[in-house]
Amino acid sequence: MDEKLRQAQKMEAIGTLAGGIAHDFNNILFPLLGYPEMLKQELPADSPLLRHVEAIVTSALRAKDLVQQILTFSRQGDQEVKPIKLQPIVKEALKLLRSSIPTTIDFQKNIDPDCGIVVADPTQIHQIVMNLATNAYHAMEETGGRLKVTLQQTWLESDQALFPELTPGEYALLTVADTGSGIEKNILDKIFDPYFTTKKTGKGTGLGLSIVQGIVKSCNGDIHIYSEPGKGTEIHVYLPIMDQKSDEIKTDRNMPIQGGTENILLVDDEEAIVDMEKQVLEGIGYRVTIRTGSVEALETFKADPGSFDLIITDMTMPDMTGTELSGEIKKIRPDIPVILCTGFSYQVNEEKSRALGIEGYIMKPVIIKEIAATIRKVLDGKN
Repeated sequence: MDEKLRQAQKMEAIGTLAGGIAHDFNNILFPLLGYPEMLKQELPADSPLLRHVEAIVTSALRAKDLVQQILTFSRQGDQEVKPIKLQPIVKEALKLLRSSIPTTIDFQKNIDPDCGIVVADPTQIHQIVMNLATNAYHAMEETGGRLKVTLQQTWLESDQALFPELTPGEYALLTVADTGSGIEKNILDKIFDPYFTTKKTGKGTGLGLSIVQGIVKSCNGDIHIYSEPGKGTEIHVYLPIMDQKSDEIKTDRNMPIQGGTENILLVDDEEAIVDMEKQVLEGIGYRVTIRTGSVEALETFKADPGSFDLIITDMTMPDMTGTELSGEIKKIRPDIPVILCTGFSYQVNEEKSRALGIEGYIMKPVIIKEIAATIRKVLDGKN
């Protein structure tokens, strides 16, 4: 019991640290993503520089996803369940893992490009791959061996006995196999129990496979382990395939940028962020007034409440938070829409912000199309 309490306290400390890192890192990433996006729009389509700018945007988005993975690991992140292709997520996770795996381990992968779409949180899928592959690597750390990750599409029959709870149909099958020490049969049934681990102290929390199983079950899938002591272990993860072709999936990033002519009061205590956001929003037609302090922003609004159509405010600021600023502004003009923009906050998420009467919620960093679409959605909803 004392060990479980210490582990819970350790996870809580990790969560607190992760939240602080996420807030600061996302604030740093916002201009790093915004400026190259603006540059991308200004460059001609045949510019040789366009490829370099796109590489910067891609890297910034990867960094954004990495922050989300840290938050998910620490239980601070919000889930984003949606139709996704598994191939790029699996490849990205293995790419991150490759650098930490010694050359004594033969690292193989076989990713079927035609494997269909599943409905899941991409960050949680990344977590599954990282967790299972790390476990496999640890099983061979001292002796070396072969680690193989396979993704393929398979059909489950209605009369199969291995997964009686799964409906028949097409499934994505993710297999992580190693040639490590294997797992004794007498403890195989305990492998998904929380805090159960066969690893040495400091090598694991005993939470990994329990979390993986929970994620897989929440996706209406299942997981199975086959292991032989002295020969190795295979873990099979089944996730149901969506009955929809990948080219029918449309994302917001494929939509044209939506602009407007409304007047926006933009509030953030980071000058680099407000300067970048002002350029972005003015570039798509909006009139923008910026303030770098919440008290100053409130005074500006009080001076002429009718001149603004929308407030976009950061959450974490000195003197007054974004939610407090929203509350004071809505006391003056209850109909003014507000969008809360945050790197990360323990105090508020999208659900809580809605409960406070805030019309929009954005997690930094965001691409131009996403913030433009949110602004239009909020303003058009108001009208």
